[in-house]
Amino acid sequence: MRRVLERGLTGLFRSRWGVALVIAVLVLAVVGIGRLFSDGSGNEGRLLAPVSPAPTVSVDPSFNDDGVIVDDEPPPSPRTSPGTAAPEAVAYAFASAWVDHKNVSAKAWHDGIVPNATKSLSDELNGVDPADVPADRVIGRPALVPIGDGLVNAVVTVDSGKLTLQLVAPDGRWLVDGVDWDRS
Repeated sequence: MRRVLERGLTGLFRSRWGVALVIAVLVLAVVGIGRLFSDGSGNEGRLLAPVSPAPTVSVDPSFNDDGVIVDDEPPPSPRTSPGTAAPEAVAYAFASAWVDHKNVSAKAWHDGIVPNATKSLSDELNGVDPADVPADRVIGRPALVPIGDGLVNAVVTVDSGKLTLQLVAPDGRWLVDGVDWDRS
């Protein structure tokens, strides 16, 4: 009997039809066992249940538990200490000195931007070749974008794009602390 069983199983697993029959029996057994243990309601635990089109909200969106304070008020307008230049004037003076790069030495160009730049920006721009400046003239007045108290971005239109200057007022005096240029 053992030999007959061994020969039958070997023949069954050597044939494609035999392997397909074994897989089909296993699938039917799993489905049958699953139906045997289900509660018969028909919709709980279905793997391919239809998905609701509306999103499910599990948390109140107005609840803020991430430690970040969200302030709906606009940023404060920039303030200027008495006797110092307004941020628009500082941005315009810096931009005018920045584009004034033709027929000047690197030292003369750098000396022109230093009065309106922070020490860190001045050090960063020291040794820059003025021929690398991608603009030749200022076209428009600076447009201020307040970021916070003592922090403003000024966007200045130049002949080849937009010059964005980050201004800070650490001691009530506005100075340029960052320069970014975008080609138009």
